[in-house]
Amino acid sequence: MIFRYTILYVNDVKSTLAFFNAAFGLKTAFLHESGDYGELDTGQTKLAVSSIALMQQLGKSPATKPVSNPSFEIALETDDVAAGLAKALKAGAEKVQGVQEMPWGQTTAYVRLPEGILVEICTAVQAP
Repeated sequence: MIFRYTILYVNDVKSTLAFFNAAFGLKTAFLHESGDYGELDTGQTKLAVSSIALMQQLGKSPATKPVSNPSFEIALETDDVAAGLAKALKAGAEKVQGVQEMPWGQTTAYVRLPEGILVEICTAVQAP
């Protein structure tokens, strides 16, 4: 098996895709004509976005409100965390944690997107 995709459940798929475009430079690879499902070009593993309304129509019950204590995060790797953080904040993300050097040799920062999604902006982990 391979890890194919992660789907984020949001209220507005089109605006979430546009936010990822503006904040992180990820391009929209696909947006269904209904506007209820889309994918971002993130390489072999896709980051997909589905509307909460569609999931409810399919009999699923995703959370409908952003949570202040998320149960997951997505991480986007870059060589320049400070520039990535600045770009995300300019696009409207909320800063959760500024740029920090971790003891394991990684630089990280965290933002929360308008739909409540927690995103880590980070460098690759450096081997000791």
